Amino acid sequence: MKFRLKNLGLHSLVLSLTLLAISLSAVKGQNQIHVLKLKSAKDLHAFFRYTGNDVLLIAGHRGGMVKGFPENSIATFENTLKHTPAFFEIDPRLTKDSVLVLLHDATLDRTTTGKGKLSDYTYAQLKDIRLKDAEGNVTDFLIPTLSEAIEWARGKTILNLDHKDVPLQMTADLIRKHKADHFVMMTVHHPDEALFYLKKNKNSTFSAFIKTKKEFEDYQKAGVPFTQLIAYIGPLVKPDNKELYALLNNAGAMCMISAASSYDKLKSAEERKEAYQSIARDGASIIESDYPIELADAVKALVKDNSPKQKFFGKQVLKK
Repeated sequence: MKFRLKNLGLHSLVLSLTLLAISLSAVKGQNQIHVLKLKSAKDLHAFFRYTGNDVLLIAGHRGGMVKGFPENSIATFENTLKHTPAFFEIDPRLTKDSVLVLLHDATLDRTTTGKGKLSDYTYAQLKDIRLKDAEGNVTDFLIPTLSEAIEWARGKTILNLDHKDVPLQMTADLIRKHKADHFVMMTVHHPDEALFYLKKNKNSTFSAFIKTKKEFEDYQKAGVPFTQLIAYIGPLVKPDNKELYALLNNAGAMCMISAASSYDKLKSAEERKEAYQSIARDGASIIESDYPIELADAVKALVKDNSPKQKFFGKQVLKK
């Protein structure tokens, strides 16, 4: 009898420890995020360089749009990374007292509880304002500064800074201050903007608007290195893309199609899934979307597991 009780006690202990291990594993999984392992600007250039054997990349437009998570919010970036590797297109703007914060619109009304122009507010005045999610629900999240976003992103992901009202010099100065050229890149609309940044830092990396052969030739004539940029070629799958893929890929640049203003607007998830897959099949190396989590699930079968680029992907446990 004692033997049976002893065994029963041992069995209970083993069962308890097993359940505890499973529980801890689940908690750890919830606290893990996908990260991009980049230690230098050289790594960033290699990550984006077109080789023909690359990992299909996902860009979260303004971080992504999920209920409860506002666009241009650190909480949203982190939530996206819990589900998929991604980098993020974000929107720096200036407050009245020249603090760089993240906000897409020039006004506060759509995405926050505030009213009127951002440029009429000091940064201190923004601390009473809360962000809204895509459905207009008020959250507990504050408008982040660009500096906060950069320090959060370090060791985790890449930030692509869109150009709104922030002077190029101010952007270049902030990236230098944070020593962030290995994970922060700039959107440029013309070769002159890229050349400005390159004069400040030869290792600068860009997301360049190159939607036509002429625009490709303009960057080529200006001497902007295609191995230090990704090319945004537009929002649609269309026959003209083939020429751009050939020109840009041969020069070493990945091409990106953004679904944010096009296919993300489709009503059903099934329609969007088909559209996302069509972008990948068309030849794009990068897909940008308001729904990066949904996008990742739609194209997961198209991601190359044997690409040498897999060395840049990893996971990290979030610190409390």
